Amino acid sequence: MASWCNCIVPMLLPLAVLFLGGGSASAANLNGANVIDRCWRGQRNWAADRQRMAVCSVGFAGKMRQNRGAGVIAYTVTDPSDDPVRPRPGTLRFGATVLPGKVWITFARDMHIRLAQPLYVKSFTAIDGRGADVHVAGGAGIVLYHVRDVIIHGLHVHNCRAQPAGRVIVPGGAVQSSGSGDGDAIRLVASSKVWIDHNTLSRCEDGLLDVTVGSTDVTVSNNWFHDHDKVMLLGHDDGFATDRRMRVTVAFNRFGPNVNQRMPRIRHGYAHVVNNMYEGWRDYAIGGSMGPSVKSQGNLFAASGGAGDNKKVTRRMPAVARVGGKDQWHWHSVGDAFENGAFFRQVGNRVRPNYNRQQAFPAASAGDVRALTSGVGALRCSATEAC
Repeated sequence: MASWCNCIVPMLLPLAVLFLGGGSASAANLNGANVIDRCWRGQRNWAADRQRMAVCSVGFAGKMRQNRGAGVIAYTVTDPSDDPVRPRPGTLRFGATVLPGKVWITFARDMHIRLAQPLYVKSFTAIDGRGADVHVAGGAGIVLYHVRDVIIHGLHVHNCRAQPAGRVIVPGGAVQSSGSGDGDAIRLVASSKVWIDHNTLSRCEDGLLDVTVGSTDVTVSNNWFHDHDKVMLLGHDDGFATDRRMRVTVAFNRFGPNVNQRMPRIRHGYAHVVNNMYEGWRDYAIGGSMGPSVKSQGNLFAASGGAGDNKKVTRRMPAVARVGGKDQWHWHSVGDAFENGAFFRQVGNRVRPNYNRQQAFPAASAGDVRALTSGVGALRCSATEAC
């Protein structure tokens, strides 16, 4: 691995499963870990080989092989301050936006980072919070704008707010005017091959995760979403037909407590929602418009018991989407489990993810979801022990 300036560091019983790409059954996990965590969390030397994690991703993001190798720069964040126009070496913005080439970012210690303007992350960047307690909070959020091959792992992102309009540096070095934004925690715009894994997201002004404007080949895994209204949006708006090519995998996440809707809300594209834990909702869990396709597989939906809370998992907006006289909705539940009166309204035909070999992974039974998602969110890892 290459290095740069003074910011360098060395770099239960088996469960019954169904192989999503089509194939024979195999064990999904060992000792309660899901297939992603099993790939790297058992390694005591994980801190000496951080890039190993890049080949543990599954789903539509596929393996993140472009984020590893001899040409990747190891960059350590040592300074929690933020200058959106002239970021100093040692800050997160310098490594994520300014430093050229492929970069793997780590953190020297626990820190709280308040972003004065949105953080624009460049292509071929991994932000790896393992080994530190890193909070991006109280300011702007993280933006992936027309980029590819990005990993965001191990961050607490919360209490993000729209900031006054100002100037901000973007990948390539230009300084441009920034609008006030929406107060999203993480937003993808026209970006592809992105893996969002093991983050804890909550209490932002707008959404916790938006995948929009033609973004595709995204995996959202092992995250904890809690204490929020509109959690996850997939698709820009009803009129943006380019999002028909959008493909997103939502796997092994925990939604709740205190969440309301959009887990996710999908427009136009395709979502494979698999082995997630839903701890109640007020409005709905999975919603959509413009006839998206959804395969809900092996999830555990536990409806909340509040007065007036909805028991139905799904919401279609509007209830009928027809093009050329044909119903465009294809929403199916396969092996999901339902508690407290929850139910899933199916419609249309079954839709397969059609993963390739680099994307396919085993889905576990819904009965194992509590174990599979018990270690979600940003992890507290020691460099001398398995994470």
